[in-house]
Amino acid sequence: MKRTEPLTLIVALVLGAGAGFLIDQLLSATGHPTFAPPIGLSILFVVLGAACIALAWPVRQAVKDSKAPRVDPFRALRIAVLAKASSLVGAVTGGVGLGMLVFLTTRPVVPQIGSMGTIIAAVGASAVLVAAALVAEHMCTLPKDPDDREHPDTGSGAEPTV
Repeated sequence: MKRTEPLTLIVALVLGAGAGFLIDQLLSATGHPTFAPPIGLSILFVVLGAACIALAWPVRQAVKDSKAPRVDPFRALRIAVLAKASSLVGAVTGGVGLGMLVFLTTRPVVPQIGSMGTIIAAVGASAVLVAAALVAEHMCTLPKDPDDREHPDTGSGAEPTV
């Protein structure tokens, strides 16, 4: 499994920002109130980030300490996939929040900070989730095995035999 690349997170952030701006624009154009995420979302993202790190900790211990109990590789893979998915969700949701903030701050009448509080909290919690997920993904990275060497290319174009 390849690690999450920064470009992937940036693209997710930009797409989320566009979607957040468009959602608020459409709601405002149709006469509906703009969307504000519930505060529970921010709490959930912080808890999810902490859970990613807590789940990845035994994997990190098993990799760093030879006396630590061995961890099932499939468990480590599941935790790494959870961390990767969490970083993507955090990037998209943070982008949506940023798009909503841009929409609200570009209106002729800027709302009070209290009315934007849940959006700011969601963006902050999304950033925490992305950071925690990337740390958890790094904690699940196994060191290179000395036996996993690339086979030298024979130059004939044929696949090397094992």
